[in-house]
Amino acid sequence: MTPGPSLQELIAAVRADAPGDDALEHLAQASRTVAELEEVGDSLLGHFVDECRRSGRTWSEISGALGVSKQAAHKRFSEAAPAFERFTPRARAVLQGAADRSRALGHGYVGTEHLLLALFEPAEPVEGLAAQVLSEAGLTRAACEAQVMTYVTSFTARSTAGELPFTPRAIEILRAAVEEALRLGHNYIGTEHLLLGLFRDPDCVAAKVLNDFGLTYDDAKGRISAKLAEYVKAKRVVGPG
Repeated sequence: MTPGPSLQELIAAVRADAPGDDALEHLAQASRTVAELEEVGDSLLGHFVDECRRSGRTWSEISGALGVSKQAAHKRFSEAAPAFERFTPRARAVLQGAADRSRALGHGYVGTEHLLLALFEPAEPVEGLAAQVLSEAGLTRAACEAQVMTYVTSFTARSTAGELPFTPRAIEILRAAVEEALRLGHNYIGTEHLLLGLFRDPDCVAAKVLNDFGLTYDDAKGRISAKLAEYVKAKRVVGPG
């Protein structure tokens, strides 16, 4: 079996990637490295669980191989991404854009960080609502991508062939987007709901990057609500048709 990186190798990598020699800088870099390893680990397990399911293996067999209960294995790996029928064309374009960003960065999965970066790309000449909010909050894709790379630097899966799998955290973000739409009374899932969903898991890379730039859930939701109110007001002024 090909051995994974040893503790000493990981320590050396953290020291090499840290911006300085201060102990707190080492700790911060170690936290980023662990977050990346968890993200890649989730993708790795998900890939081989899917392979087992396609080959006809039962959840009992899969849970035995994982060393967890059947219920735990089923709960973690059987939940698929939500259906995309109610996703707007721009929101669907974000999902494709996330896979494109992952390939461009040489990653082998679609994570929360790729969803964030894809929100900056409008699907049409008029920007999506999330892109407008991010821009007005002073965020750019270039700056966010640079910050993403401070969290995702080493030991990343490099296979980008074929359809890229969503990480469990990314799937949870997509579910959170659906819930955000329901809370707002919307019958569609747009880019604004994807943006709000990114805050669901404070430990995911996207949420950390947004926090690094000072954008909070409450701030984003307030900006989105204001824009939606402006849209409704303008529509009333123009009148029907």
